[in-house]
Amino acid sequence: MGKLDGRVILITGAARGQGEQEARLFVEEGAEVVIGDILDDQGEALVKELGSRARYVRLDVGREADWAAAVAVAKEAYGKLDGLVNNAGILRFNTLVDTPLDEFMQVVQVNQIGCFLGIKAVAGELAAAGGGTIVNTASYTAVTGMAAVGSYAATKHAVLGLTRVAALELADQGIRVNAMCPGAIDTAMSNPALLDPTADAEGMAKAIDGLYRKLVPLGRIGRPEEVARLALFLSCEDSSYITGQPFVIDGGWLAGVSVI
Repeated sequence: MGKLDGRVILITGAARGQGEQEARLFVEEGAEVVIGDILDDQGEALVKELGSRARYVRLDVGREADWAAAVAVAKEAYGKLDGLVNNAGILRFNTLVDTPLDEFMQVVQVNQIGCFLGIKAVAGELAAAGGGTIVNTASYTAVTGMAAVGSYAATKHAVLGLTRVAALELADQGIRVNAMCPGAIDTAMSNPALLDPTADAEGMAKAIDGLYRKLVPLGRIGRPEEVARLALFLSCEDSSYITGQPFVIDGGWLAGVSVI
């Protein structure tokens, strides 16, 4: 038996990277999965690979109408909705004083408003299904500061606030809400060169690996499948008495600095 047998879960930003690994693992564990993204070709290809227990829906998380459509797809395909993983997010590098307002608001629209709209869109369906789970993807930067990612850090702090409030407000409906706080994870977000066919992605990956060998006590960058396993834990009965909590998954980075 799988840990998610009989459950229907919507995962945003699931066409690639961390969300893709979550979708794969959740299907392996018995769930029916609705893959939401704006990367249509990649999303459709993933669904074709995963088979009848997966559906793709175009979902711009900053658009309320897209959320309504995604929930409708889940109900039409599988009859209900039991869970949500708010995975979609974007990152922009800039100092605060050099960040244009349009850039700041773009990050807010996806990371913060997207999370808010997701909670709002699914809460009623989860309650109707007898309860469920919401897993919000925050960040290492939600619990500390980091230069050059001010807009991202601000939105991820906001995701923790939304998580705690939603956990309080939805508990009596049997809905648990928690947040994951990944550190550096080996995806295109951490290494944009992976998306550029003209870039030296392998060389950049080696440079990033060398950096995190110095910064992270466990001596390496994280893998998206490791975050997927945390998402699974927070979406299944193994975490049945946990709600309103942030879970840092960062290889020990937040623990401090070693001078040895």
